[in-house]
Amino acid sequence: MAQRVAVNDAATGGASRRVSRVRVAVRLRPYMEAHDDKAEGPCVRGLGPQSLEITNWRNAMETLHYQFDVFYGEQTSQQEVFLSSVKPVLPHLLNGQNASIFAYGPTGAGKTHTMLGSSEQPGVIPRAVREVFHLVREREEESQDWEYSVGMSYLEIYNEKVLDLLSPGSQDLPIREDKDRNIFIPGLTHTPLTSFSHFHTVFLPASLNRTTASTKLNQRSSRSHAILLIKVVRSQQSPPHRQQTGKLYLVDLAGSEDNRRTGNQGLRLKESGAINLSLFTLSKVVDALNAGGGCRVPYRDSKLTRLLQDSLGGSAHSVMITNIAPEYKYYFDTFTALNFAAKSKLIVNRPFVRETVSSSVPGKRPRDEQGSVGTAEPHHKKVKGGHKEGQEGSRPSSPPVSSVLDRLLALEKLMMGTPERERLNLLKTVAESRKEIQELKEKQKELESRALQVREANSIAGPQPQDPALKNSLPQLHRKQSTAARPKKQQAVVSPLLVSQELAAVKKPVLCSTVKSKQNGEALGGKENVAGDECALGRDWESRLEPAVLEKSRQHILEVLNSGSLKELKALQLIGDKKAKLIMGWREVHGSFSQVEDLKNIEGITVKRFSSFLKANVLSTIGR
Repeated sequence: MAQRVAVNDAATGGASRRVSRVRVAVRLRPYMEAHDDKAEGPCVRGLGPQSLEITNWRNAMETLHYQFDVFYGEQTSQQEVFLSSVKPVLPHLLNGQNASIFAYGPTGAGKTHTMLGSSEQPGVIPRAVREVFHLVREREEESQDWEYSVGMSYLEIYNEKVLDLLSPGSQDLPIREDKDRNIFIPGLTHTPLTSFSHFHTVFLPASLNRTTASTKLNQRSSRSHAILLIKVVRSQQSPPHRQQTGKLYLVDLAGSEDNRRTGNQGLRLKESGAINLSLFTLSKVVDALNAGGGCRVPYRDSKLTRLLQDSLGGSAHSVMITNIAPEYKYYFDTFTALNFAAKSKLIVNRPFVRETVSSSVPGKRPRDEQGSVGTAEPHHKKVKGGHKEGQEGSRPSSPPVSSVLDRLLALEKLMMGTPERERLNLLKTVAESRKEIQELKEKQKELESRALQVREANSIAGPQPQDPALKNSLPQLHRKQSTAARPKKQQAVVSPLLVSQELAAVKKPVLCSTVKSKQNGEALGGKENVAGDECALGRDWESRLEPAVLEKSRQHILEVLNSGSLKELKALQLIGDKKAKLIMGWREVHGSFSQVEDLKNIEGITVKRFSSFLKANVLSTIGR
């Protein structure tokens, strides 16, 4: 029977708290003259064991100060990083709690060196695993009542695919969540470990399976996010046979890349896009956690954030080591990484002990044992037929077969009926639309016949006052003047305007169809040029609309631009997937649009394209 035990209630020595803030450390890579083409010197400088400053890019005479849990300068060794940031969280594993250590920073800042290190200077991963085995041996010597087992899994996220590094031939693995909201990966290889040397023989070949490549900024750049999972299971040998499970996540994130400086092309460019997108989602998760207020946290938008769900805002003791570079060449990457680290240190996790109890509690049975294990006082519950259950050797009665069949038939009828209702509603809507179109056609024919009668009367009796029913209340369309001489009888023809204006009162889309029908069929003789009218209408379309209707449509478009999702933005006319993502990115950086004309600031939206966008969306809004 699984139980969630609060941290204060667990046997953790009283040192743990009910909440645990993400601990953030910043490590500055040593200055490298080869990366400083202009010999400008470093742009970052440490001020103390917890603070640093960076040049203000808006004003070179000023600096920006940052405060973190710990700051590691250029001369800091691998052992100092491990002892002050990583070692304090490892004892939580043996008490059934989770811990997470991950390195963040731009490409070429030293993340992989911090996590893996070298044979002369081992990094966080080998030192942490060695310390876990050391703690296990100490606990086993202190008490013989508990048995410990250690295992590992190793994976990478490459182009949004989860790949098993311990089984190189595996395909993309799914990510699942169990009933207790724990994230797991079915099919991921789990290898039991007996000692640190055993771990070393398993981990080294697996680390060579990780995807790496050379770029202009890094000779051995990681092209994927690597996650090493160390699982420690603590089992009690005597009743009540408790079992506690702790997990250690050791994460080496791929660095964010500026493709203009890395020179990525082809496959490298695709890899860089996947890396930057997952890191952008990670930043959105941090922003959502800091915002609070019950807003949605987009863990599911990326596989990386899905796997780090327990590390950020979850139940793990988390440590983030932010690696930065001192050269001006990396200035904006360093500036962005420091801002992300400053936001991450505000995240609060809520650790708890993951414990499973295999024995039953006295006086109370687990739910799965009820009905199969006898007790001293049987339950006397009446069932159909006058029999009683709960007696020794009896079996619980099953529900009648007829009632089960009735439920299945009702469920099938409901499932089959729902599409049928939708089909009927669709047919009804189509019939109503056809009826409305037919009414409009009849109205159009009636107006055309009246216009023909008026034109014939004018040709016989000369100019006469217009019929009040056809009186024009709208300004006349401005026709494009033609240089060719026109017959006088064509200059006196005004009936097509009357027809079009009358139809505009019924439904505006009929305007163009009426003018075209007149042009093709009657009275105009196929010679009058109506294209000039249509061009004038396209140029002066805003003046044809009511100001209130136009303003309402513009406000609706502005509301979608400021608060619409990706799907809602793509629903706008002339806005595709690329433009929708550019709008969302602009909104993240600059805030809300103050007016619809701000859309011209988006890359690729020219003045002409914006005019077409506004016209299409305003007319689409009116058409609804």
